[in-house]
Amino acid sequence: MKQGLVLTSRVPLLLGAAAALWLGALAGELTAAAADKPLKPLVLKLPEPTLRGTPEDLPAGPNIDPPPKEDPAPFMVPEGSKNVSEGKTVTSSVKPFTGELSQLTDGKKEAFDSDAIEMRSGSQWVQVDLGAEHALHVVVLWHDHRYIQITRDVILQVSNDPEFKTGVTTLYNNDFDDSSKQGAGKDKEYFETRWGRVVDAKGIKARYVRGYSKGTSLTALNCWQEIEVYGTPGQ
Repeated sequence: MKQGLVLTSRVPLLLGAAAALWLGALAGELTAAAADKPLKPLVLKLPEPTLRGTPEDLPAGPNIDPPPKEDPAPFMVPEGSKNVSEGKTVTSSVKPFTGELSQLTDGKKEAFDSDAIEMRSGSQWVQVDLGAEHALHVVVLWHDHRYIQITRDVILQVSNDPEFKTGVTTLYNNDFDDSSKQGAGKDKEYFETRWGRVVDAKGIKARYVRGYSKGTSLTALNCWQEIEVYGTPGQ
């Protein structure tokens, strides 16, 4: 965020109406100036597409986005944004039985068995500690694009509380029936592809990023490949 004039709340009670209006207008100008930070396209390093092909009996319904047929338009982010999750510590609700949690922030997300971690069934979460609070702009999720499938109950939350008991903001939630007990969501389910799922974080400030899942359309197990969090460090 750009730093400018700091408006104190200690305004004399007898402040004239004209001065109060001036201060209100100035505050609006400062807010607008901060929002006018130049934007640039977010260039993602995408993995290669899976070689397993597309099944003929894909799930369908009004709550499911169809598989994309071409590269989506790039998301625009403020200048200075970077992947603030790279190499950061990852924890989870249960220990993976295949792979290591550190793989979720190592930059490797190809459609290989060696680039995926697998966890037991049920609603499970993984969590990235960014090390400090950042202004977050985009979170990109790759659960398991080894197969064309739908990951169930995809819920993405951020907070400054490592236990996610306070100050929790939900950025994405397609658990329409609240089976994961994080509240019913209105976002759509989607097919796992090389493009992942790009979620707008809207500049929210947070240190911890948590992602839930509850199996897929092909398996009850939970799989993850990568989480990338793009933000503005130190803001």
